[in-house]
Order: sequence, then C-alpha cells, then structure tokens
Amino acid sequence: MTETPATWPDNIFAALKALDVRQVAYVPDAGHTRLIEMCLHDNGMRAVPLTTEEDGVAMLAGTWLGGERGVLLMQSSGIGNCVNMFSTLRVGRYPLLTLITMRGQWGEANPWQLPMGQNAAAILKLSGFQVHELEDAEMTTETIAAGGRTAFEANQMVAVLISQRLIGSKAFAPAESN
Repeated sequence: MTETPATWPDNIFAALKALDVRQVAYVPDAGHTRLIEMCLHDNGMRAVPLTTEEDGVAMLAGTWLGGERGVLLMQSSGIGNCVNMFSTLRVGRYPLLTLITMRGQWGEANPWQLPMGQNAAAILKLSGFQVHELEDAEMTTETIAAGGRTAFEANQMVAVLISQRLIGSKAFAPAESN
C-alpha cells in the first residue's frame, strides 16, 4: 500500500502544532475545511467559529494576553471587515498570525470577489502586516513556521495569503434576472 503524501492543510496543521498554537478562530470557509476539521478534532486546540472576522482579531488579542498563541483563519473577503480592528493590534503591539484563503485571483469568476482579492496584500501591508504569499504546496510548512516565528517571537502581525491557484477556483453562476 502506497502512503498518501500530506496535503498543504496537513502541513499547515503540523506547523501550527509545532508553533504551539492553542486557539483557532475561524469563519467557516471551504478553502480551510480540512484544516478546520483537524483543529476541531485536536484536544490540544480550541477551535472557535466566528460570525465575523473582526471578532477573531479581538479574541486572539485576548488569547495572547492569556498566555497562549492563536491563529485566525479567514477568506480574503473578510479582510475588509477587520481593518479597524487591526489598529488595536498595532497600537497594543499584539501579535497576530492569520491564514487567508484567497479569492479574486487565478480563475475567479465571481466579480464580487475581485476587488478585495486584488487589493488584499496592499491593504494588509498598509495596516502594518508582513505578508507572505503561499503559492507552492511544498513551501507550506516553511512559510507557516516563518510567519509564526515572526508573529509570536517578534510581536508582529503576519498574514499568509494562500493562493487561489493552490486551493482551486470556485465556479460562479450569477442569479438569473426575471
């Protein structure tokens, strides 16, 4: 029997475990499905579903103040919801590691996803983040580990943008008008 190689979500999970991440804030997202499931089934992690991404920013500031490390999982469309909350992190010098599945990139057919997807990295950089773009599955572990070290050891805000080329594009069928 041949062993199935680890997938990029498996490698992200392993990297988060190695970084001693204990809290996982997430907005349900198809791109993060496997990673969320692994976090939910790990007794060493507390996975918390959110109704909006900015709640995760506040939750993870509290996680850090409580002596634990956390990560925020979201889709690129959620970045706009968080911009005001990012100032809390910057002024308070709280670290944040966020893993963002991208939309509005390669093969995107939903016009509503294009503006944020095309501007995500610039918005994050203007908000004070270091941005790492993950396009190659073979670089997953190294990219998450490097981002986590910078976030948690240097008290920085770090975003890893998981390319739509890596997660795959979604079909979009606009509603028919009557």
